[in-house]
Amino acid sequence: MSRAGSVSEAAAAVATRGGELTSPRLVRVAGALATARPMPAAALYQLVHVGARRLLGEVVRVQGDTATIQVYEDTTGLWTGEPVTATGGPLRLELGPGLLGSVLDGVGRPLARIAEATGDFIAPGAVAPTLDPQRRWTFEPTIQVGATVSAGDVLGRVQESPGLEHRVLVPPDTRGVITRIEAGDFRVSDAVAHLEDGTALALSQRWPVRLARPAARRLPAETPFVTGQRVLDFLFPVAEGGSVAVPGGFGTGKTVIEQTLAKYAWADVIVFIGCGERGNEMAEVLTEFPQLRDPRTGRSLLDRTVLVVNTSNMPVAARESSVYVGMTIAEYYRDMGYRVALMADSLSRWAEALREVSARLQEMPGEEGYPTYLANRLASFYERAGRVQALGRPQRTGALTVIGAVSPPGGDFSEPVTQAALRVAGALWALDPELARQRHFPAVDWRLSYSLHADATEPWFREHGGEAWPEVRRGALELLEREAELREIAGLVGAEALQDPERLLLDVARDLREVVLAQSAFAPNDAFSTVTKTYLLAQLSMSTYQSAARALAAGISLDTLNLARVRRALVALKTAAPEEWDAGVAEARAAVGELTP
Repeated sequence: MSRAGSVSEAAAAVATRGGELTSPRLVRVAGALATARPMPAAALYQLVHVGARRLLGEVVRVQGDTATIQVYEDTTGLWTGEPVTATGGPLRLELGPGLLGSVLDGVGRPLARIAEATGDFIAPGAVAPTLDPQRRWTFEPTIQVGATVSAGDVLGRVQESPGLEHRVLVPPDTRGVITRIEAGDFRVSDAVAHLEDGTALALSQRWPVRLARPAARRLPAETPFVTGQRVLDFLFPVAEGGSVAVPGGFGTGKTVIEQTLAKYAWADVIVFIGCGERGNEMAEVLTEFPQLRDPRTGRSLLDRTVLVVNTSNMPVAARESSVYVGMTIAEYYRDMGYRVALMADSLSRWAEALREVSARLQEMPGEEGYPTYLANRLASFYERAGRVQALGRPQRTGALTVIGAVSPPGGDFSEPVTQAALRVAGALWALDPELARQRHFPAVDWRLSYSLHADATEPWFREHGGEAWPEVRRGALELLEREAELREIAGLVGAEALQDPERLLLDVARDLREVVLAQSAFAPNDAFSTVTKTYLLAQLSMSTYQSAARALAAGISLDTLNLARVRRALVALKTAAPEEWDAGVAEARAAVGELTP
């Protein structure tokens, strides 16, 4: 008799009485899915431990007393007859001080502490708490004994990282009068306050990852999520609390854009989800993030970043939970009153996990084999973005902006995942492989991209960028659209065959693309562009076109206009140091003024 057969028969014998199963046992295993019975009390999305190794799993289907479980770990070696133990609740994440700077797997386990115990690869059934249970944090109360507290109230603060305090919140569904609260050094599980009914409040709390955290009310999205990238802020802005889809084929720079946004965007906390990406890409992210300097503090960018990692060689089912783990962490810091940017790379790999699990469940497939509920699941993920007034006192406003990268096969934007994202995202930053090959960064295609937040953020840009911001933006978009048409004609007859007005448009549009919209991530003065700098560069470029057009209308030949001086001035201005800025602006304006007849 084989070892597998003997173990399976022995387990089955223990689990049966008179031919009937007496405790939950595995009756079928197919890849990441397992079936167990009898489980008459099983609930959808209930967390369970599967097999003798106690693999982590989640109930995804209930039929009578039979439960279908998606297992978050490698199921190799599982046998029918092995036990299944219900935990009594869904997948919950421990939230508290110590999240910043951590690297978690798709179900919230810290990779560093697991590696200490199991080595380079996660052993099946490995267990480690999300937060370090032994580390002590200095807690400073902000309320006194006798105060009545309710969900979301701030109990006190902990200095989690330099420049960012962790606000300890009363958990949702909790209310009472404080009978004891004390300052001191505590572990995350230690009680720092007590209510009159005996409830103990600790530095940490647990929350089910699939459930959106509540807020007092949602606020209108009026303040832009400033990225420091001119093509995004100027042409396709997104509001704080908005959502963006970033589709692009292989090599178009999705990961580089997200790293740049993590470094320069106006966000207090960054949550980066590596969902099903190749191991070497995630290894590069894990290597580079600690080395990136935060421009605001000069310290490592990892001090205000949480990384959730689930590479393509990890169990496919954990990809689905990874996006919810990252979203829950982001909502937690949003509730503290911070601006949070969540970056998911990539949602296509997450959708592939849904497709694989759906196929094993034998569900009716939709387009290209994806489940018919793909659009609904993606919408429920994106709708957790938003700008809100948080629960509790003191009053706080937090924002969660979601940037979701999509990897359409062959760069085909008509495939289901991209189309589902476009239906719910507030902006599209479409990446063009041709621009990427030309080393144009960011490789955002201005012909396909759009933003639904441009009108809402217009007053803010008028005040902080320039009064004529909307007019300059519309003029630039029109210029780029006309250039695309003229380039097709020029490709047939040659640029020298065009009239002076058409040649002028091509020249100015080229400067707009190469000087204003393109940036260098390696130039310290060009990697990030302030709103004022973005506006001045765009306004000077459009003024160049208008002044030169008036000169042509007055009968002056295009060849006699000194457009080269304007280009040199704009190139110098985009890379000018702060102390050289005023002189650079004066030179650019003088060069533009020279064109006026």
